[in-house]
Amino acid sequence: MSKPRVIAFYLPQFYPTPENDEWWGKGFTEWTNVRKAQPLFKGHYQPVVPGELGYYDLRDTDIRLRQAQLARQAGIEGFCYWHYWFNGRRMLDQVFSEVVESGKPDFPFCLCWANHSWYKKTWDKSRSDQLLIEQTYGGEDDYVRHFEAMLPAFKDPRYIKIDGKLLFGLFAPMDFSDFRLFSSIWNQLAEKHGLVGFHFYGYTTSPWFYDRIIQRGFDSVVVDYVRTVTNTRPLSFRLIKHIKTRIGIPHPVQYRDYVRKCIELFDPHLNVYPSIDPNFDHSPRSGSKGTILCNSTPQDWETLCNGIFSQTSHRDHTNNIVFVKAWNEWGEGNYLEPDARYGSAYLDALKRAIDLQP
Repeated sequence: MSKPRVIAFYLPQFYPTPENDEWWGKGFTEWTNVRKAQPLFKGHYQPVVPGELGYYDLRDTDIRLRQAQLARQAGIEGFCYWHYWFNGRRMLDQVFSEVVESGKPDFPFCLCWANHSWYKKTWDKSRSDQLLIEQTYGGEDDYVRHFEAMLPAFKDPRYIKIDGKLLFGLFAPMDFSDFRLFSSIWNQLAEKHGLVGFHFYGYTTSPWFYDRIIQRGFDSVVVDYVRTVTNTRPLSFRLIKHIKTRIGIPHPVQYRDYVRKCIELFDPHLNVYPSIDPNFDHSPRSGSKGTILCNSTPQDWETLCNGIFSQTSHRDHTNNIVFVKAWNEWGEGNYLEPDARYGSAYLDALKRAIDLQP
């Protein structure tokens, strides 16, 4: 029996970059979408408003220190930073680079490569479906360059490990047909630099992709169950959802239904790590299209944490990993950071659930 190793995904897009200035307008950050959001139905909590940290700029070291302090107090082991690499080109890398170079905050971390192309439709439904930057894979030379660029992070004592291996994820594992070569090269390079190697996980929103991801050569699978709330409902329900999405009508789903499905569908395989959401609401980014979890409360979130933690508590501590999506994805409604409505109640609920485990 063991307590969970809770790792929270961390979005770095809270500071302006030249690319975002060009694509979305001068000074664009994630807060741009968050501030302009509007309620789409009665009781819809939008716009969400940050609490004690405010509309921060992640270039501020003090903000990053305070984030780590809040996370540690809640029992979170570390952050999993979203990492962006496009065949030799890094994006949104300033924050994580400063974390590595400065040694601050003294808080564990790992990386998940968001290996997908960027389109304008991802952010704003009113704009054309235009490719901004394409995710391509450059073969052996690119894989070596990628490893070497991230080597300072891999050698950092804060880097999170499983059985001595560096924990590294891929957001779209099924898109990377060359993964076996990539993983082989990275493990060889790790050994060359005195590292044990990598524990690679593939992220998915479909628990039924488990076998296919493992067959690709991944060590484990991280499953986010948000979309299974609707994918496991009757055909008539899914058809209505599809029609609503096509014509731009929001599709609210009760958060309690998501909690129940998460607990019900969790796969007990040792190499399946759950990813649980305190909420989900993509409308600040995508407008009215898609699923919106509604009526989330700290109490229901605590129920979810207790239900998942109890199912993983038989694992040894090293492998008892539970991801939270996310620490600060405000534009998707995925955040644990304090907000104006609930303050730190979600963090407090998480801490109680962790402490309840033996």
